[in-house]
Amino acid sequence: MKENERDAPGVVALPPLIYLAFLAAGIVLDRLFPVELLPDALQYPLGIALMAIAALVMPFVLRRFRKAGTSLDVRKPTSALVTGGPYRFSRNPAYLSLTLLYAGIGVAADSLWIVGLLVPVLAVMQYGVILREERYLERKFGEDYLRYKRSVRRWL
Repeated sequence: MKENERDAPGVVALPPLIYLAFLAAGIVLDRLFPVELLPDALQYPLGIALMAIAALVMPFVLRRFRKAGTSLDVRKPTSALVTGGPYRFSRNPAYLSLTLLYAGIGVAADSLWIVGLLVPVLAVMQYGVILREERYLERKFGEDYLRYKRSVRRWL
């Protein structure tokens, strides 16, 4: 069976692993070549705030997937189009949550490397995950997904 015929989006890697790989690279770079990012007075409050927002969003994402009876695992087939809850505001609230968590860790760690690597993380997510998922959902749900895609932004 060809890749584009499988009942899965065929992403390059599991999204949490993408974020973890870049986080690990940022930690290594920060240890080898430390560069401060923020004044001490901002580092923890801002980092913790970003992580808290991420932690607040994810339970709503998980609840929506459970309610729809579909898997959040990108390796498995999607059985329902999830458009309620946080999906009314963003087509990718789970990835937005992972991004905020990653950024919060980088800020709290006062690591320019971790925060700077967010740019390639988002590029990998865009081209290796999100665009593949969107093509998959278009094939699977057709006009229903296209209508949703027109009405809700990708990130915010």
